Amino acid sequence: MIQQYTHTITKEEITRLNVEEFKGRIITIETKEDAEKAVEYLLCFPAVGFDTETRPSFKKGQRYKVSLMQVSTDDTCFLFRLNKIGIPDSIERLLRSESTLKIGLSLRDDFGAIRKRTNIEPVNFLDLQNYVGRFGIEDASLQKIYAILFQKKISKGQRLTNWEAAELTEPQKKYAALDAWACLKIYNLLNQA
Repeated sequence: MIQQYTHTITKEEITRLNVEEFKGRIITIETKEDAEKAVEYLLCFPAVGFDTETRPSFKKGQRYKVSLMQVSTDDTCFLFRLNKIGIPDSIERLLRSESTLKIGLSLRDDFGAIRKRTNIEPVNFLDLQNYVGRFGIEDASLQKIYAILFQKKISKGQRLTNWEAAELTEPQKKYAALDAWACLKIYNLLNQA
């Protein structure tokens, strides 16, 4: 029998939780050569966490392409600066890999953003929004799913920052890494159930 969890959690309950932090290695990728090495490493794993960030727009009609793609193992997160390197062949290989499961949340949004840079069709992805329901979880946001399972809060303070800045700040890096890592952590916990 599949283990069942709390259906939902309120924002008030989340505010009382301690903030989660990614304590692993964060490696920023700004060249196609480094992307190649990172992808070779990531393709050795059966499953990785996945997320993207796009520079927010505060003007009507202004849109930006996806700026950052985060891919995480249990202890290392790679931040691919797509605004600097585009989507080279190595990243296409990762997105199309049948052997490495990529776990994310609200993947339709991520895929839509990626399609503005390349017309490839991502393969072997699992969207947690569609997966957590079988465990009794009705909430669909990463913050709420994580709080239900781990009783910790994911801070969203960096979400609306400039992901195309010349250099990412430490808080931006930690935020970006946490989201991808949290997706993998959620999947690993539920997969043991």
